[in-house]
Amino acid sequence: MPHATQHADAAVDTAAAELETALRGGPFHVALRAAIAARGLPLQRVQHHLSRYGVKVGVTSLSYWQQGARRPQRPESLRAVRALEEILHLPDESLIRLLAEPDGADHGTAAGQSAAGRSYRSLLEASGILEQLLGELECPVDGGLHTLGHHERVRIGARRELLGRESQHIVRAHRDGVDRFVAVHHGDPGCAPERMTVHALENCRAGRVRRHHDTGVLVAELLFDTRLRAGDTFLFRYGVEDGTAEACREYVRGFGSAGGQYALQVRFDEHALPVRCHRFTQHSAAAPRSGRQELPFSGRHRSVHLVEPRVRSGMVGIGWDWE
Repeated sequence: MPHATQHADAAVDTAAAELETALRGGPFHVALRAAIAARGLPLQRVQHHLSRYGVKVGVTSLSYWQQGARRPQRPESLRAVRALEEILHLPDESLIRLLAEPDGADHGTAAGQSAAGRSYRSLLEASGILEQLLGELECPVDGGLHTLGHHERVRIGARRELLGRESQHIVRAHRDGVDRFVAVHHGDPGCAPERMTVHALENCRAGRVRRHHDTGVLVAELLFDTRLRAGDTFLFRYGVEDGTAEACREYVRGFGSAGGQYALQVRFDEHALPVRCHRFTQHSAAAPRSGRQELPFSGRHRSVHLVEPRVRSGMVGIGWDWE
């Protein structure tokens, strides 16, 4: 029996260590799964505890959250996350802060950002504003699209500013009736979203647009010319013209869950070339960066790029140093 107890103690220690690591570096679904496992609670019991806090969340939703298939984004869902921190005996904000990273997959949205000089707190505020804007567009939690490929081109201007970006998506519908995509652009500090424009370039047209000046967030509907059925694939392309902020030093793309290929190219004006460029990854907005690797210039020394064959939950980006 002492031997069995020793094994049990080791298992508890392992679960606690995994939880500590997950809370520190994320992503959200890994931290939630580790916290539930460390407390030994079945999802039905977690749901019961939430109901005592006046929060209604289905067992299926909880399962999706801890698998990374969905992310809590709605105000009611964020209330549930705060309640989970108490139910699972976690430090305040330990789960909420992991949701500050941009989320593209759960809403069928692109959540790109140029995050130079942006603090974790500002990212959290922007996440809240994003929820508000998505709510105004009646964007469902599940946009019904899975990204098979995403190629993105970013242009940096002569003033070292983010001039704009162009995105081409290849998606597959996983339910019937999908007829739109909601794109999110997060400008650099000091930007003016009211001066940004959205252009539908291929197989889509621009719908409603919402902007928030203080956080630099722009949300736009891209309407398809057809309603997709489950299993249908679709390709579309759009662009965002920015050019409203000061010098840009990096471009970051966030992914709420695993997806297909992602390629990012950053092209610089010939009169504003950086001295060096590098790629990096990040588990969440609050986690340290890793995977730093210098990138060679191509195209007459005016552009750099990265390719992720299959993205994982978290963030990937390119940064550069001005002279």
